Amino acid sequence: MPACDKTDPAPSGGNMLRCPDDARRRADRLLGKRDDHVRRSQRLASRFAELNEYLAVAAKVTVALEQLNEQLFRQLLGVVQEKLTIALQEILDQPISLRADAEFKRGAATVEFWIDRAGNREDVLRGQGGSVTNILSVGLRMFALTTLDEKSHRRFLVLDEQDCWLRPDLVPRLVKIVHDAGQALGFQILMISHHEVALFERYADRIFQLSPHGDGTVEVRQVFEAAANQDPA
Repeated sequence: MPACDKTDPAPSGGNMLRCPDDARRRADRLLGKRDDHVRRSQRLASRFAELNEYLAVAAKVTVALEQLNEQLFRQLLGVVQEKLTIALQEILDQPISLRADAEFKRGAATVEFWIDRAGNREDVLRGQGGSVTNILSVGLRMFALTTLDEKSHRRFLVLDEQDCWLRPDLVPRLVKIVHDAGQALGFQILMISHHEVALFERYADRIFQLSPHGDGTVEVRQVFEAAANQDPA
C-alpha cells in the first residue's frame, strides 16, 4: 500500500491527513476511550446504588438499635427501681417506693429519681433527713460498678459513713442489704462508721477499730471476725 501523503494542501490552505488507515486508528482509539469511560460510569453508578441501599438500611438499623437501647435501659431502670424500693422498705420500714422518670434525646438518657409515698411525690435529696439519699447512693453505685470491665476495675467499694443518717436500730438492716448485695455481685465492701461495733457483728465478715492518738498516729485493731472466716486450726 502506498504511503499516505500528509503534505497535500487542503482547501483552507493548511495541511490535512489523507490516510484512511491513520484516521481509522485514531477513531478506534477514541472509541476505546469512550468504552472505558462508559464502563467506569456504569461501575460508579452501580457503586452509588449499593451505597444508597446501604445508607437506607443503615438509617433503619440505627433507629432499631436506638429503640432497643431505650428498651433495655428501661428494663434495667425497672430492676433498679424494684431492688432499691425493697432496700428502702426493709431498712426504713416505711411504705415508700423509688420511682424514675427517663427522657431520651439523641440517644442519651436523662433520669430523675423521686420517692412515691402513698401517691405523694417526695424529693430524694430532701426527704428523711438524708437517709433515703444514703441508701440509694449505695445501690446506684453498686449498679454502676457492675457495668465496668473487671479486667481494669476491681469490684471494691468504700462506703464512708453511709449510715450516718440512720437510727442505730436501722443500721443492721443497711449492713445486711450491703452484705447480701456484695455477696451476690461479687463485691468486696469496706464500710466506715461511727456507730457501735455490735451493730455490725451479725453481718460483717471482719470489723476493725481505729483509735487515733494525740501524737497523730492511729491504732488499728481487729475486734471481730465472723465464724465462717476463722481458721478451724
